[in-house]
Amino acid sequence: MAEIQTEDPVFPLGSPLSENGTYEARKAYFGRLMEDLKARAAEVRRGGGEKYIEREHARGKLTARERVAALIDEGSDFMELGLFAGRGMYEDVGGCPAAGTIMGFGRIHERLCLILANDATVKAGAWFPITAKKNLRAQEIALENRVPIIYLVDSAGVYLPMQDEIFPDKEHFGRIFRNNARLSSLGVPQIAAIMGSCVAGGAYLPIMSDEALIVDGTGSVFLAGPFLVKAAIGEETDKESLGGAATHSEISGVTDYKMPDDETCLATIRDLVSKLGPQDRAGFDRVESVAPMYEAEGLYGVMPDTRDQPYDMREVLARIVDAGSWTEYKAGYGQTLLTGYARIDGWSIGVVASQRQVVRAESPKGKSPEMQVGGVIYSDSANKATRFIMNCNQKRIPLLFIQDVTGFMVGTRAEQGGIIKDGAKLVNVVANSVVPKFTVIVGNSFGAGNYALCGKAYDPRLIFAWPSAQIAVMGGSQAAKTLLQIQISKLKKQGMELSEDDQNAMLREIKARYEEQMSPYYAAARLWVDEIIDPVTTRQWISTGIELADHNPEIPRFNPGVIQT
Repeated sequence: MAEIQTEDPVFPLGSPLSENGTYEARKAYFGRLMEDLKARAAEVRRGGGEKYIEREHARGKLTARERVAALIDEGSDFMELGLFAGRGMYEDVGGCPAAGTIMGFGRIHERLCLILANDATVKAGAWFPITAKKNLRAQEIALENRVPIIYLVDSAGVYLPMQDEIFPDKEHFGRIFRNNARLSSLGVPQIAAIMGSCVAGGAYLPIMSDEALIVDGTGSVFLAGPFLVKAAIGEETDKESLGGAATHSEISGVTDYKMPDDETCLATIRDLVSKLGPQDRAGFDRVESVAPMYEAEGLYGVMPDTRDQPYDMREVLARIVDAGSWTEYKAGYGQTLLTGYARIDGWSIGVVASQRQVVRAESPKGKSPEMQVGGVIYSDSANKATRFIMNCNQKRIPLLFIQDVTGFMVGTRAEQGGIIKDGAKLVNVVANSVVPKFTVIVGNSFGAGNYALCGKAYDPRLIFAWPSAQIAVMGGSQAAKTLLQIQISKLKKQGMELSEDDQNAMLREIKARYEEQMSPYYAAARLWVDEIIDPVTTRQWISTGIELADHNPEIPRFNPGVIQT
């Protein structure tokens, strides 16, 4: 296969750009982004703080993160998802770090499993609306990929002051138990450990799993606690008699294993996973892995330190895909999107990636070449990507979308050329694609470009953002000016005029608010992306994602529906 090449790159592949300092300036900029990411992540991982961590230890319990560390294979990585879920939300009640739930992938006896653990240091593990959304996302991943799921239950139940936002709707709390049943019907292994409180409707989650363990002295499960029982039927009882380990392991038979402590419970889960039977696979193509052409750390110096600088996406790919594996599709056509076949850690994959270089498009004979702005999707780019995605579906090759896109081309020429129709073709095949899709947002993700390159609404198996990502309906400056004009027009109708200074002040305020909402942390807090990742780990995440998807052997027949020509 041909190596990654480019005729006129922004800079030669692998060069340090030492002459003008561009590489070092970019690297320093991204270094600051990474320091910020690490600091924010460390803050979230403290959960409810030292006071509540010590409280859990005093009760003879491990914290959620300690439980996860003990559960997975020693020396292996826990690949966390949704770390920033809930960030900046519910601040009026003290916040909800990581949505009060730890979620991610870990290996148990080398078997890839999805792990969910309630964090009792955060509001006693109570369920906020974002907690339900995060748990549902975990089950969605398990359903799509048929990967075993482990629940470590320790929760006080629904956060009652917000019950109207979590209880009755389709994507609320009750959907979790529906998903329990669906996972069971598909043969997806579910193991639950009751390691603390498990009350009311939440009691169904562990009991609808294949097997349930309960820790003596700390674990309890019941539909109504002692106070509610007293209020409802007048009966005097206590927590252990009502729903402790002895009650449910020796009298009711609700649980399957009575465990003396957290450590034994986690070791028993490991033992149960080690005895799981074989699982059918999709059989996605994989060969021996080859390291990328260049070191992944070079990604820090490839990405621009301002959003108006072009760069060659092939430089990014050269640090992610296996060396020598890149075969570019229609390289000279529709150049604001790159399409091609590659391998990542040996896995075969199709790549659709934004191209931020300013490129010169071929024009009919006798006409001057047309300049195309990088990061914009033109009709030819959309048509190329549409055909390529169809090819990957035909060949059962997973797809990777890399976004740094400002949207589709606008203007009279674009509209008369049918940009809406060509964009619709691309959105159509992305929506109807049946092979696993993965998305990484490395820069801008604006407008319909987010949709066309498989944003969250288009069911990527996993979607990630780099710290350099921005997600919004349009760029900050354009949006702020548009919103300012709306405000000025509204005030004029009320007979009010703003001075130039007032207009500038309002513009700064609007832009600051809008740019906060464009932040990857704002997106991650609301689970618009699964995780904000270090660019260096992109290759590992995509490889794990394909391995995850390979657990589901069922790939439907591809039918793109009606595509206008």
